[in-house]
Amino acid sequence: MINFSTLGTILETLNNIDPSPFFVLSIFPYIAFILWAQKSTKIPSTSLWGFRLTLLFVAITIVFAIFAKVIYGEELTNIDPLHGSAEAFLALSDALIVIGFYGMVQEKR
Repeated sequence: MINFSTLGTILETLNNIDPSPFFVLSIFPYIAFILWAQKSTKIPSTSLWGFRLTLLFVAITIVFAIFAKVIYGEELTNIDPLHGSAEAFLALSDALIVIGFYGMVQEKR
């Protein structure tokens, strides 16, 4: 049986963890993936550009988060124009990844 008081404590502990270090540390394996992907002949070039733009999204998100905190004293998610602008790069990178792989699937048909 689930002890909900223990579950609540666990969730509260997880909620208090600052995700920023994980966000920054995740860049390193992603860079390793990009380096591997550049050598691969299986990944379409359009998709590869999408993966690269994901790094630009991360960089822009970090800059905009600092800007939001320093200028507005708020988290990035509370400043809609900055948050939306950063997320636009994620949408663009995701679209390029999908377009590249979709094109590859269509070529194989």
